[in-house]
Amino acid sequence: MEAVPARVRAYVTCVALAALLSALPLPGIRTPWWAVTPWWAVVLLAALYAACEHVVRRRLGGTFYPVLLAAAFLLPPPAAALVPLPGALLSRAEQRPQALRRTWRAAELALAVWGAGRVHWALGGRDAVVDSDFPYALLPCGAAVLAFCAVLALLDGGILAVAERVPVRRAWRGLLSRSLAPVGVHGLAGLMMAVLWRSPYGPVAALLVLLPMCVSWWVFAQYHRERAAHQATIRALVQAVDIKDGYTRGHSERVGQASVMIARELGMDDDRVEVLRFAGILHDVGKLGVPTRLLRKNGPLTPEERRIIELHPEYGHEMVRGISFLGEARAAILHHHERIDGSGYPYGLVGTQIPESARVVAVADAFDAMTSTRSYSRARPVAVAVAELRRCAGRHFDAGVVDALTRALARHGWDPAVTADVHPSDPADASDPSVSGPPGGDRESVGRGAL
Repeated sequence: MEAVPARVRAYVTCVALAALLSALPLPGIRTPWWAVTPWWAVVLLAALYAACEHVVRRRLGGTFYPVLLAAAFLLPPPAAALVPLPGALLSRAEQRPQALRRTWRAAELALAVWGAGRVHWALGGRDAVVDSDFPYALLPCGAAVLAFCAVLALLDGGILAVAERVPVRRAWRGLLSRSLAPVGVHGLAGLMMAVLWRSPYGPVAALLVLLPMCVSWWVFAQYHRERAAHQATIRALVQAVDIKDGYTRGHSERVGQASVMIARELGMDDDRVEVLRFAGILHDVGKLGVPTRLLRKNGPLTPEERRIIELHPEYGHEMVRGISFLGEARAAILHHHERIDGSGYPYGLVGTQIPESARVVAVADAFDAMTSTRSYSRARPVAVAVAELRRCAGRHFDAGVVDALTRALARHGWDPAVTADVHPSDPADASDPSVSGPPGGDRESVGRGAL
């Protein structure tokens, strides 16, 4: 087992010490918080959180925050910070060192709950909960959720920067924004628990809030499990293609990445962007149905061999036709070799007859083919590849899609990858324009590695 770096232990120790300091009395309060804290409520909430943590983390996956946020709304901040400790310290740690990981989890949750409680307390949230003062109660609740997310993002980004030496800005990027929506839902459930807790119905009624939350969390967990299964299916298919056609290894993932860049530039919603990513990754899956000897053949293909390779979009479409979550990605797999002027295959579609997803993948496919070094061609500079795409826009490629890729590259850049070593003895050398293939980088006319 690799020893934990000293800098990581020091960081965790500092966070744990900060969590201990959160037990200091609140400024401006004469009576110590421990004298006014309903300890039975602390014990009940701590036990409830430990039980929820056990069920959610082991059975459903993820973390369950409503009880912690309810504690922040009900208890003095230092007392609320005690609620996550038993559940975090007794939880199962998947990796070693387990004690350090449990300490880290307990300390960061204690600080996050304490921060949320302080903000809620400062904005008068406690009185709003007691008086059921709506809609004002939503204001301190929202501020507390924001503080909770901010503390977790700050600490998680810090541990990532310290442990993995990730640049600080990159370590923190997106942590806060990604957590706000799900934790906001948990915050509303926590507020409902707190209001019912203070109502004449008491804590028993508050506990009923957890039932629909657990059901919704189970549905959410099932969705993520299904999504993980989808990803595993796609990875298996792509790995099979890469093993069969080693000359284009990594090409599928990069086409997926470029397709996402184009889709976002075209203003597609997140669901369609995800579908386009699948389409780019799986666009060449039909090569599994093409004889390996043709994919790896040195020298030109015969007309019959070329016709066999040109069947790979139809093979791919047949292979994925029963996978419902791919949606319009299936059309992209079938038509990504169609051309705007009708000279493509398999059906010779013209212009907008070609599905938009296929037009996006076609440009992404051609761009990566031109900017990647392979055993039969050397990479072109990005600017040269873009100029070639522009030259062929309106004939081979959709001009609007080419423009979208150009804007995306100007904004985000591109890191061309080497997918195979260049062998000077190969008969197909990029320096010979007669074998460099069509503008899209397809080499079906010259042999190995049809894209």
